[in-house]
Amino acid sequence: MILKNADIFDSEFAPRRADVRVEDGKIAEIGENLNGGEEHDLSGCVILPGFIDIHIHGCGGADFSDAQPHTLETMSRTLASFGVTSFCPASMTLPYDRIEKAFENAAGYLGKECGAYILGINMEGPFLSYAKRGAQNPEYLHEPDIDELKKLDKICKIRLVSLAPELPGAIEFAHEASKICTVSAAHTAATFEQAELGYKNGITHTTHLLNGMDPIYNRKPGAAVAALRAENATAELISDGMHIHPAYLALLYKILGEDRSVAVSDSMCASGLGDGEYELGGTTVYVKDGKALLADGTIAASTTNIFAEFRNIISFGVPVRQAVKSCTINPARAIGVDDVTGSIAVGKRADFTVLSSDLKELECVYIKGKRI
Repeated sequence: MILKNADIFDSEFAPRRADVRVEDGKIAEIGENLNGGEEHDLSGCVILPGFIDIHIHGCGGADFSDAQPHTLETMSRTLASFGVTSFCPASMTLPYDRIEKAFENAAGYLGKECGAYILGINMEGPFLSYAKRGAQNPEYLHEPDIDELKKLDKICKIRLVSLAPELPGAIEFAHEASKICTVSAAHTAATFEQAELGYKNGITHTTHLLNGMDPIYNRKPGAAVAALRAENATAELISDGMHIHPAYLALLYKILGEDRSVAVSDSMCASGLGDGEYELGGTTVYVKDGKALLADGTIAASTTNIFAEFRNIISFGVPVRQAVKSCTINPARAIGVDDVTGSIAVGKRADFTVLSSDLKELECVYIKGKRI
């Protein structure tokens, strides 16, 4: 199969006119005027690497933590309709047996995806701060436990684990956990010094920067400033314009630069649906005008998706090149899968998000070489 007559964002993330040959679900050749196979004419389109969402709790009415037979099928199909080709379903702070069941459900679904495919699990909780718990259930929060992480990783590969670096034993946990997966600072009341120590000892990522942590004060920088200063660490940004003001988002993208910014949806089951009453990890969430809130007004996850955020990011003044990287190679690199996906390069999976020439309309997606 050859994708022809489109502009592509190549492995250098520079747009150019080129054809792409796909064989056995992988990119076999990139060049001009390729011939010798079934041709897909994509005139007037732009081919991007497939969008990747490494932090998503649910969409289309499905919640990963519910661990129902249909859950991941619904998420897989819905995400493909949003232009997402791969994802990390995110767990919540729940009793161990419920987390275990969600992991088992994911393990049983691997390879059966009808749309976007699973890269591994994002384990958000239970090693989080009570003070900055957000929508996480406080009853089940506890100190970091490396044995728990190892047991769950044996069930289904963990790509990302969230950690409040101020918790007892957190630094030792980060050091050991970093041998298994990416460790991310999250839902934290850490001081600047506590967070900085974490970034020097195994933490290489930040979960939804500026959400679930103190704001930036002039004499109390906190975890957010430590995250921005940690040049070895990527950082998630929920780019719906609700979790963080657009002007602030534009500034954060500029500070992080084009290689450290990661767009995530952090969406819940209401993504793709209308306003109403929903559940997130057993907690009731009220969605009004697209904004998800707990009963006390605390913001809870989102109802957005990566394609909507991609358009937002550009509208906020972020360069297109950085917007593309933030939705593709950066999340892939953050969880260590950039050798197989995240950019248009020979040998990588043929995961493509195809947009209109103005980047405002989703035309189609290709997942492992199959048009969805």
